[in-house]
Amino acid sequence: MHHKAVDPVCGMKIKKSEAAATSEYQGKTYYFCNLSCKKAFDQNPQKYLHK
Repeated sequence: MHHKAVDPVCGMKIKKSEAAATSEYQGKTYYFCNLSCKKAFDQNPQKYLHK
């Protein structure tokens, strides 16, 4: 799963190259299927990393 990622907000599996957006948090890149998921993550990353 080197070229794929899971959107931490909605759980959707996406290709990294096709991600709508990315965010850096604590040295790691997170990939998102749409800008709404990125916005939610950016407002409170810990909420989505500790489900």
